[in-house]
Amino acid sequence: MSNTVYIGYNFKVAPLQPATEILIAELGQAGFESFVETDDGVTAYIQKEEWHSSILDDIYILNSGEFKITYDFNEIEQVNWNAEWEKNFKPIIVDNLVSVRAPFHEKPDTSYDIVIEPKMSFGTGHHETTHMMIQHILKNDFKDKSVLDMGCGTGVLAILAEMKGAKPIEAVDYDNWCYLNSLENTERNNCKHITVIEGDASVLKNKKYDVIIANINRNILLQDMATYASCLNENGELYLSGFYNDDIPTIMATCEKYLLKFEEKLERNQWVSLKFIN
Repeated sequence: MSNTVYIGYNFKVAPLQPATEILIAELGQAGFESFVETDDGVTAYIQKEEWHSSILDDIYILNSGEFKITYDFNEIEQVNWNAEWEKNFKPIIVDNLVSVRAPFHEKPDTSYDIVIEPKMSFGTGHHETTHMMIQHILKNDFKDKSVLDMGCGTGVLAILAEMKGAKPIEAVDYDNWCYLNSLENTERNNCKHITVIEGDASVLKNKKYDVIIANINRNILLQDMATYASCLNENGELYLSGFYNDDIPTIMATCEKYLLKFEEKLERNQWVSLKFIN
């Protein structure tokens, strides 16, 4: 990976929210693979071999006129990912109960303290959805429940589930960086009940869980909903995030098709998270 050439885009965004979150989501779908939020916007990276001159043509938010977004870009021979996120990564505190921080941050006074080194698998743009998923985990009983964290990224949700008493837990991600990073982070937090798996929904065949957490994106959720439904135990809980308010009717209709009953909605800066019961 060290010899991979990247194109780095520096976006200046005004106002920052929710435009930065929307921009990151759209760039992710276009093939950008790492993001670092800055004081005035976001820096986004894409491998040069995946880049083309019209890469931004279909990024709706750039042409919507709702926000002022300017950018420049340049070629980067090597990216020191650790240096990039260390410059910008700030601790996340959720409801004064959960902290998500790097090893170099001071330990806060919270009930659950999660230490991660996110590297490339950390997209700070996902923190709104991660925040809501953390809230779901805090509010619900996870003790001795089997859990799937689908699209685990850094593994932070699986780690919190274990801290809440869940076991066994499987954390799944198709991205190799996320897989490796989740392995590191589960070890860093002394987790004993998490198995990290590299793969997509096809690895879930014949598996059953009491709880499924899926913080991905709308299209993947819709594509894999039948699998999630088939993997839930009776009275199992499904937590979904990674989409907007406008996506709720489609998500709801698909869940109802598989007899999943809506129970709760959380919302944060136009992002939403939904809870369903089997």
